[in-house]
Amino acid sequence: MPGVERFSVDQAVEAAKEAEELDIPAMAVFPYTDPELRDEVGSQAFNPDNLVCQTVRAIKEKVLDLGLICDVALDPYTSHGHDGLMTGDKIDNDRSLDALVQQALVQTEAGADIIAPSDMMDGRVGAIREALEQGGHKDTQIMSYAAKYASAFYGPFRDATGSTAALKGDKRTYQMDPSNTDEALREVELDIAEGADMVMVKPGLPYLDVVQRVKETFAMPTFVYQVSGEYAMLMAAAQNGWLDGEKVIMESLVAFKRAGADGVLTYFAPQAARLLNQGH
Repeated sequence: MPGVERFSVDQAVEAAKEAEELDIPAMAVFPYTDPELRDEVGSQAFNPDNLVCQTVRAIKEKVLDLGLICDVALDPYTSHGHDGLMTGDKIDNDRSLDALVQQALVQTEAGADIIAPSDMMDGRVGAIREALEQGGHKDTQIMSYAAKYASAFYGPFRDATGSTAALKGDKRTYQMDPSNTDEALREVELDIAEGADMVMVKPGLPYLDVVQRVKETFAMPTFVYQVSGEYAMLMAAAQNGWLDGEKVIMESLVAFKRAGADGVLTYFAPQAARLLNQGH
């Protein structure tokens, strides 16, 4: 994606310092895992010295006022590219929970402020909440990807993390049907009951109706993820001179707020922050 790059740990620290200076409240950390380190059970996810944990510790040493969000899902680490563990050719929901809990604890102990399970396994929010409480991490928050759709808009992100090449089959058995909004409300309700502090809808612009329904129904802190495909479309149009880049960036973010979102995860965050600081 234009303007988006993979960072080494030291570069990620510099990016975090810039985010802090721009008054961006939090940064989400995602890894690229060497294919040689991927395996069937995603064992690198539980390694306290994996790339995410190294990065979190390094940022925490240098940056004081920036929250760090860590994604909980196994797809960056598994040789099959799925978010959970497989038994045969099927995702094994219950077997995946223990692995996701281990991943969440490793990230929390590295210094993550917010744990963000994006895997869409049933029961994972409750399992992670219980493990955090038992481990003495009562102040660690959970941002649940509660309504995550089986979308074609994730393509550039999956390419960047190496998941596209690894993925065997697809994720429609555990991510949500794009035509179904009622299911989103059921999933959000379950995650709130299990202890989520915040809920998120993903993708963003194609699902503004879901954002609005979730916010109006539950009045919970509701976030939305402006995903890689949305970013890529707007950037491509702006670079080709078809759209005014600055204006469509801000208009898209206003649309999320208008739908009821309390916050937005977006690749446009540095650009948007600069524009806001300039009075746009």
